[in-house]
Amino acid sequence: MLLSHVPGMFTHPDAEWELIKKEHSNPGRIYFTYIGILALIGPVCAFISTTQFGWRVGDGELIKLTTMSSIQLNVLTYIAILAGVFGLGWMIDWMSKTYGSGHDEYAANGIALAAYSCTPLFLAGFVSLYPVPWVNMLAYMVAAAYAGYLIYDGLPHVLGIDQDRAFFFSGAILTVGLVYLVTTRVGTVIVWNLGFAPVFVSG
Repeated sequence: MLLSHVPGMFTHPDAEWELIKKEHSNPGRIYFTYIGILALIGPVCAFISTTQFGWRVGDGELIKLTTMSSIQLNVLTYIAILAGVFGLGWMIDWMSKTYGSGHDEYAANGIALAAYSCTPLFLAGFVSLYPVPWVNMLAYMVAAAYAGYLIYDGLPHVLGIDQDRAFFFSGAILTVGLVYLVTTRVGTVIVWNLGFAPVFVSG
């Protein structure tokens, strides 16, 4: 099962990348048995915390989201995660030709690299159970830093790109990720204006 790669991404990523390269799982299998499961962690934990626990800003009153509002927002978040991983994986595969890697007809290697590199970000979703903004921000920053390292470390193994080129390629990949992040922020504003804005209630 692909979820067996999770511990290895933290304990021995080099060996794990080699196993992933040999598997060469198709994108559909990666989505159904890895991304689709781990991507649920953040939205599910956020739903629980925002509807059951709530949060405070300073000394203000306890704030929660209504159940329906939280469901809507977290479903959209889940969709955005799935789309983001696919987009990043497709871009990795497309850009890899420039950096000396063979092109994969089904973008399997690119999507695998994106999916497994995002493992720390998926698992950071558990922190959403503790709805304190600065704690969540710190956890995701640490997870993002390690995800960046996994991308750099995985490029030579999964795509056969030499270490020197991998440094610049990983920078390009992170740039794509930042562009997607900004796009989702803009998209959030648009979606909220279309009637999906959060509905708050006092705890």
